Amino acid sequence: MSTMKAVVTTAVGEPDVLRLTGVERPAPLPTEVLVRVEGAGVNPVDWKIRSGLFPSGALGAPPFVQGWDVAGVVESGPRVTRFEPGDEVFGLIGFPRPGGAYAEYVTAPARQFARKPTRLSFEEAAALPLAGLTGWQTLVETARIQRGDKVLVTAAAGGVGHLAAQIARAHDAEVTGTARAEKHDFLREVGVDHPVDYRTGPLHHTVTGQDVVLDLLGGEHSFELLRTLRPGGLLITVIGHVSPELATYAASLGVRVTGFLVEPDHSGLEALAALVEAGRLKVRVDQVFKLAEAAKAHEYGESDRTTGKIVLVP
Repeated sequence: MSTMKAVVTTAVGEPDVLRLTGVERPAPLPTEVLVRVEGAGVNPVDWKIRSGLFPSGALGAPPFVQGWDVAGVVESGPRVTRFEPGDEVFGLIGFPRPGGAYAEYVTAPARQFARKPTRLSFEEAAALPLAGLTGWQTLVETARIQRGDKVLVTAAAGGVGHLAAQIARAHDAEVTGTARAEKHDFLREVGVDHPVDYRTGPLHHTVTGQDVVLDLLGGEHSFELLRTLRPGGLLITVIGHVSPELATYAASLGVRVTGFLVEPDHSGLEALAALVEAGRLKVRVDQVFKLAEAAKAHEYGESDRTTGKIVLVP
């Protein structure tokens, strides 16, 4: 039996339940590739599952290996025509089923990967899939944003937010983004036309007439965000489901609301890669941690100090 190192979530609890240990190395099935991991993205859903804030769903009860964002090098792929050994790839694997990216090796269907953009390091490429596909699938495929549309991105300095803002700008939208005032220079760097400090008062007092709102906050914030839309405008929330109360309130305002959950998709990854290669999409990696430091990575993510993404490396 071949083994590898992986970060195992041993129980639901604090970050110290994450343990680097030896596990069986996966073997690819036909149409799957075995990838040597060079970087694994860390996302808020990871620490929410670890802490019990979100149900683990298809992961089942601990122990399990978390992680869905990966960048690395193809080792093998039986009956795979998209890639050859040695190809550098990145992908969102398995989601919402187990991905197992917090490890030295992963296997997944070849069509959940795309070729890594040459402009990106492995760490940057590992930070892109889940967050980038969230921005692409909500704004481009769901909202179908057009030139001149007014788009509000909340938490615009975060992992999803800073990528979504650039995706909207690449489609010639007029972008408003929320973040603390000290992050407004960064928002301008990623193409936000109108940075707004969400702490200065009710958002709808200063932001109105939006065609699309990407809600990365959820909860009670969603009700206020509906009031920033124009009549017929669309709010897409990626946090939880659309409650009957939120749907009723949206209808009373004459606006629309929908929930969203990201899906693995190689064509979306290829579209993101094209934006990267064209110089229209940059990935901000805030901190890089070793696999053995996964607990520290989760602690940092939960501190709410992140600008961009957190990545683990072997």
